[in-house]
Amino acid sequence: MKKLILSAAIVLGSLSMHAETTVNANQAIITVNDQDGYKEVDGVPAAVKKSLDDAYPGVVLEKAWVNEQKEYKIEVTVRGEKSIVYTDATGKILKK
Repeated sequence: MKKLILSAAIVLGSLSMHAETTVNANQAIITVNDQDGYKEVDGVPAAVKKSLDDAYPGVVLEKAWVNEQKEYKIEVTVRGEKSIVYTDATGKILKK
């Protein structure tokens, strides 16, 4: 009986040695944000930033997109609440 239990433990142990997790280290994630004609940009003009600071004290700019008409779609956080604001290149707020 001991030999049976011992051999079963050895067989089960050897099966678990072959189970491996494969990690692919060469994955490249490329994202292209083209939402409604908007393309993601790294920053916004100073006039847009000033306009947002005046309209929403304590605003934090998270992400920004621009379209061909130089209208900006900006994801902002105000008092812990995220929202999307649309402006033109001069800082005039189009939509809240």
